Order: sequence, then C-alpha cells, then structure tokens
Amino acid sequence: MDEQNIPIDINSNKLLDWLVSRRHVGKDWQNCVLKIREKISNAIQDMPAHDGIAKLLSGQHINYFHCLKIVEILKETEKDSKNIFGRYGSQRMKDWQDIISAYQRDNVYLAETAQILTRNVSFEIPSLKRQIIKLEQTQAEYEKKIKENTKTEASMLKEFTMSCDQLGIQGKDIKNELIGMLKALPQILQESSEKVKIVKPAVELYAEFCQFLSGQEAVSNPGILPVLRYLVESGNTTTYEYVFGEKPIRIEEPEQSVIALQLNDDGNKIDFGEGEQKIDFGSDQIDFGEQDNQQTIDWGSSNEESFEIVSYDDVDINLQESGIEVEVSGLDGGIARGEDALSILDNPKTRDQVINNLIELEAFLKMRLYEMSNESDLLSFSQMQDVSSVIQMQTIASITQLHDCVSIALGDLTSKRLQHLHNLKHSPKYLDILSASLKQKLSVVERMKNNKILLEKKIRQTSDEIRKIEPVIKLMVVKTKELQKEIEQDISKKYKGRVVNIVGGVNLL
Repeated sequence: MDEQNIPIDINSNKLLDWLVSRRHVGKDWQNCVLKIREKISNAIQDMPAHDGIAKLLSGQHINYFHCLKIVEILKETEKDSKNIFGRYGSQRMKDWQDIISAYQRDNVYLAETAQILTRNVSFEIPSLKRQIIKLEQTQAEYEKKIKENTKTEASMLKEFTMSCDQLGIQGKDIKNELIGMLKALPQILQESSEKVKIVKPAVELYAEFCQFLSGQEAVSNPGILPVLRYLVESGNTTTYEYVFGEKPIRIEEPEQSVIALQLNDDGNKIDFGEGEQKIDFGSDQIDFGEQDNQQTIDWGSSNEESFEIVSYDDVDINLQESGIEVEVSGLDGGIARGEDALSILDNPKTRDQVINNLIELEAFLKMRLYEMSNESDLLSFSQMQDVSSVIQMQTIASITQLHDCVSIALGDLTSKRLQHLHNLKHSPKYLDILSASLKQKLSVVERMKNNKILLEKKIRQTSDEIRKIEPVIKLMVVKTKELQKEIEQDISKKYKGRVVNIVGGVNLL
C-alpha cells in the first residue's frame, strides 16, 4: 500500500507532544511566543477602521491564522502605500508582516495553535459545559424547594383554616374574634347541657346495674355518677345550687372571667385591672330583708367573752344530711361567689367530673356489649334471673344505641372548640398562646410565599446565566473546529499532502 495514501491520525491531547517529537517545533517555543504576543499587543493599538478586523479582534485569542487574515485586509486598506517594487510603506503592514515572519520561524505558530486547540478541547469548553450542568442542577434544586415550600404553605394554611373552623372564627382579627366567641360561651354550654340529657336512659341503666351488684337502692347511693345525674335532671345550673341544693340570692361572677373579655387601649393585651380601680366586692353591710335597721358585725374586739344565742328553729334545712357548715355570722349565706358562681359545665372542677362520669358510663356500656356478645344463654340465665326488668330487657342493639348516645355527649363536651373556649375563659394567658399559635401558622405561610418569590428570582438569574454561556460554547466549538482544519491542512503540507486527522476529544464537540 502506498504510504502517501495512509492518513496521519493525531490525538488532540497529544498534538503538541507530537509536533515536538517530530521536530516541527522547538522545545523553547514558548519563549518566542512571549515576544510575538508583545508585538501583537503593540500592533493592535494602531489599526484601521474595518469591520473584518474588528470581528477578528473581538473577544478572541489572536493566533497565526488571524494574523494572516489581518494582513490580507491590510493589503486593501494600505494599498495606497505600496511602491513600484511591490513593497508597502505603511508601518501597520510592516508590523504585521514582522509578526507573521516571527510566527513562521521554527514553526512557532504550530506550537501555539496546537496548545490553543488542546486547551479548548480539554479545559475551556468542558469547563463551560460543567458550569451549565451545575447551573441546571442548582435550578432543579430551586424548583424542588419551591415545591416543598408550596406543600408547606398549603399544609400550614390548611391547619390554620381547620383551627379557625374549630374555633368558629374567620382568622382576620384573631384576638378580638376569640374574645367575641367567649361572649357566646354560655349559650354553647347551655346547648351542650341539653345534648347531655340524651344519656339519661344510660344513667338509669347504670344505676340499676349498680343496685343489682351492691344491693343498695340507686336513689340512696349518691356516689353513682353524681354530677352527671344532677346535670341530666336539673340542667346546667350554678355550682352553688349543685353543692347547696338551693338557688343563690345573688351571683357574683369571678373577676377573672370578666377581665378575660376586656382588652386594654392598644387592643393587643388583656387588661387585668392593675390600674387605680379596685374590685368592688359589695357593701360592708348585708341586708337580709328581715330587719329595718342595718346591723354591723361584732368581731369580738373586747376582751370580755360574750356569746349571742342564735335560734335556727325557722330554718328548714337539715345541716347534718346536706353536709353544709354554716358560720354563726352567716355572712356568705345565699351568695354565689368565685367558682360557685360558675355553671357546672363552666366550672373546671365540675366539668372534669362530668367528663369523667361520661367516660365511666361509656366504659360500662362497652363492657356490657362485650359480655352480652360472649356469654352463653345458660350463664346469662343463671346470673341475671334476679335482676330488674330494665336490665333483662336490654339487648345488644339497645346497649349499642345507649353507647352511641354517650359517645355523642362526650364528643360534644370534649370538642376542640369547647376546650379552646374553656381555656380562654379560665386562663387569660391562653389567649396570647392561642393567638400566637394561629399567627405563627400565618407567618409560616407568608415566609413560604417570600421564599418562593426569592427562589423564582434565583431561577430566572440562573436561566439568564445559562443563556449567556450557551452562545459562548457554540462560538468556541465553531472556532475550535476551524482551528482544527487549519492545523490539519498546515501539517498535511509538510507531509506532501497526506491526509491528517486530529482525533480524540475534538470530535466529541
């Protein structure tokens, strides 16, 4: 096979080494290039106005092949300085011709262009591509964060909406709306007390069952669901009436419950009455309506021991059976103060007792359902033959219905809304805690919105950077391939026109 037809394949990464090893260029070519680069810097300072030259000099590293094109352009712009011997008198032409001569000496231009080609293929273009990949990854991370923020925003907004629905407020002016809900608390408690009455059959069944087990009459056993039974029979009366068995003459609401409904001047804090005004607890003298003259109480300031015999013959109250201890002065008689002035469902203590009674009743019904669904007919007949007809007539369906009624009453009293309102009234600090909790959810929603706006701005900036880099890469790829062809043609001339192929990374561009 003719050697002339065998192509010369040179790897782009080994091009410079190949030229040095074949002695096309010297090992000290870099020293010569430094001097040539200095001449190019000086020659660029004095250039004619020409579009072709401006294009060659714009944003590119000028190499030997650019210098050849510049000289061709100068042949047109400097043709007036040409003499009869064909030489140019223009200093511009002389400078660039000198640069080309310096490049051609020892084939320095081949070494420089080979270095430029290798650097573009191995470093410059891959670096720009990696930069785009990194920007795209950053953009993907921003988009992922936007999705996470959107999810968090929707979750917090849903929690806020659910909390507001539970409380029965709109969520625009949280504190004032919560205080407004407190005004409706008595009506809500009254409605709850009416719903509780549906457990009356279950209470009666429980009482009959306890009577069967203990042998004690249910009426004479006050320990069986006492507060719940009273609530079902008498309704949501004051605690005073439940404890003493009579309605109070006067009800003095606890100051805390009144203060919880008030805001100070700025509307942001609760007014606890720490100013100059003091709480008025009533007059110093109490009018019992039986004496014309107001009498003051004698606290026994004298040293002499004196006792006044008081007759309680007209009082129709059995003190021993009711368990009420009445002081001789009778100062607090008939007036409901403090927690006694609160209704049963409003008083934290009695409210807890009602809930505990309902839980106890629910547990009893669950146990009866379990026993009735698992016991045999023989065992049931032997154990229940002496019970009352109320218990014997019960079936699984009837017990299930009673259990559902108790669950409804218990669910109503332990609802989130009622719990929040109960805590708001009896704990002034709870207003700030609850409103801060709701506002914190709104702040999270607002923060997520701001984060999304910031991330979207960063995505746009990243996209702009990618759009700026992509044309640079395309231009560099085009110029690198042009440089590849020029080097291949130049080396081919040195080997009598043999085909030269620069292979490797340059073909992957």
